[in-house]
Amino acid sequence: MAHLSDRINQISESQTIAMARKSRDLKAAGVDVISLSLGEPDFATPEVVKQAAIKAIQENFSYYTHVSGYLELRQAICHKFKRDNNLDYGPDDIVVSTGAKQSIANAVLCLINPGDEVIVPAPYWVSYLEILKLAGGVPVIINTTLDTDFKVTAEQLEKHITPKTRMMIFSTPCNPTGSVYSKAELRAIADVVKKYDELYIISDEIYEHINFVGGHESMAQFADIKDRVITINGVSKGFAMTGWRGGILAAPKWIAQACDKMQGQFTSATSSITQKAMHAAMELPKEETFGMRDAFLSRRDLVLGLMKDIPGFKTNKPQGAFYVYPEVSALFGKSYNGKTIQNATDLSMYLLEEAHVALVPGAAFGDDAYIRFSYATSEDKLTEALRRIKSAVEKLS
Repeated sequence: MAHLSDRINQISESQTIAMARKSRDLKAAGVDVISLSLGEPDFATPEVVKQAAIKAIQENFSYYTHVSGYLELRQAICHKFKRDNNLDYGPDDIVVSTGAKQSIANAVLCLINPGDEVIVPAPYWVSYLEILKLAGGVPVIINTTLDTDFKVTAEQLEKHITPKTRMMIFSTPCNPTGSVYSKAELRAIADVVKKYDELYIISDEIYEHINFVGGHESMAQFADIKDRVITINGVSKGFAMTGWRGGILAAPKWIAQACDKMQGQFTSATSSITQKAMHAAMELPKEETFGMRDAFLSRRDLVLGLMKDIPGFKTNKPQGAFYVYPEVSALFGKSYNGKTIQNATDLSMYLLEEAHVALVPGAAFGDDAYIRFSYATSEDKLTEALRRIKSAVEKLS
């Protein structure tokens, strides 16, 4: 009889990946499915980045590097942080990982003991809670709503801090909501954090380059708490490099050294070829990302305009990433063809089966009254997807 560990049994499969798999299965069966479930830019990796990887292969850059990434890459990352974010880091403060997800896992496993409390504003990215479970951490959820633009306030944060609180983890721009924290909002949170010497922040900034408010604000910009901020970034979203698996952690040296030690026993360094590609990406001026950002902004506006005509969908105006996170509880209790919609999970399955559009239910992110709609695809597909969704929703009564 198969015997799996309690560790693996207690964590859940990523619902974003699960929905992507269901849509692939339907496509394989000949169904025309529009998948809006994965957070993956549909753009090509920049040519200069691809050429750097090709050159690395041709020049046999195919051996082990330093676990945290080769020195010149880490120096280039430091330069990027200074140039784009006015953050001062040294190469020993940087750990390059096999994706931002590994960077987050490294930090959590290095700082969290069983029983430590970790504050997580909801909606949250699907993997935060599962990584915390693996570390034995206790998630303390702060619920936010569409009416507050899905952002946690300093007052809410302070109310949830206890003697067991060790960490807060959040993202800006946010997955799944697209919300972006302003400098003033981050400063207010920092003012709370600085009161508690053992409270650390993981600031997930992987969507840095996809924001529509004129500039990204980093949590680590505040000198009075910088020594307790772990900044997470990477190349997947801003440079359309999801499959390359290149993540970045920037933190105080003692935390970076611990993450290097952890990573050295799990994966060692990320692919040497990916590192060379990342190096080229880090040297690109941020203006190179503006074309993709502007395309996403155009798509956002298209989606919000069409969503207004869908009964029961209530949205805010997300200022970053490439998601809309509509509230859909007005549809609960409605039925079609013998199927009753009780929650967003039911609605997501109904839309997959009836409209052949794959979305992710809000249960994956902490609230099953919402669905996540990724607009990381062409405007033609988005228009067709929303037409199908509208038609399917109008059948409910």
